[in-house]
Amino acid sequence: MATRSALPFDVRLMNWVASALFLGVALAALGSAALWAARHPSWTLGHIVIDGEVEHQNEVAFRAILAPQLRGSFLTLDLQEVKRLFESAPWVRQAVVKREFPNRLHVTLEEHEAAAWWGEAGSDTLVNFQGVVFEADPDEPQTATWPELLGPEGRSEQVYALYRQLQPVFQSLQHGISRLELDASGHWRATLTGGTVIELGRGDSTELLARARRFGATWPELIARYGGRDLESADLRYPNGYAVRMRGVQTVTDDKAAAALAARVRVRVRKK
Repeated sequence: MATRSALPFDVRLMNWVASALFLGVALAALGSAALWAARHPSWTLGHIVIDGEVEHQNEVAFRAILAPQLRGSFLTLDLQEVKRLFESAPWVRQAVVKREFPNRLHVTLEEHEAAAWWGEAGSDTLVNFQGVVFEADPDEPQTATWPELLGPEGRSEQVYALYRQLQPVFQSLQHGISRLELDASGHWRATLTGGTVIELGRGDSTELLARARRFGATWPELIARYGGRDLESADLRYPNGYAVRMRGVQTVTDDKAAAALAARVRVRVRKK
């Protein structure tokens, strides 16, 4: 049986080139057809459905502000970009964006739930219940009860976490925390609702909480000892006790000292 002779190399090369060109033209044609179809007016985005938590947002306003920023048709829209646009709006913590055929976007929103001010009360910078800082203009009646939390950039979660640990300690004494500060050196200071300033010092949350509890355990006795006078400040940075300043208590008689509002009293805590 005669064997089939192999084609010359130049002929085979021409066949390969022709096949490659044909394949390239076919793919380009398919791509053009797909692009044309994606841009066809029938795929124009027709509707945006917004649901979830929209207490602080207006659906109509959302569409009016964000719709003009959407680029592309229903098929070509970048869903990650749409998600970013919604999450850049005030109060929006998270947005989940899905396509719904034939031409609708479904956006589910989760809002921030404000827990405190980040900085001075009345500002537009808030902290949510996860300790995350966000910007918004609150109008809730409960804003008067929010504490002020302060700290270096990126430390809001730590500040809010300590606030949640300390708050029950002072609330049990009928004095919640109105302000909690962490300075750049790592020093903590709390201001209570009655105006008392508590110097907590440095340390981790376990150490700070132990100091607060030790102080809280002796607070009623301290107030009783000084006839129910108000406590101006307390310094809890001592290893076996704390120093307090009571309003109206004088321990010196010179004119300059007599003009002061209060004097410093050292309290030693006995270990049980």
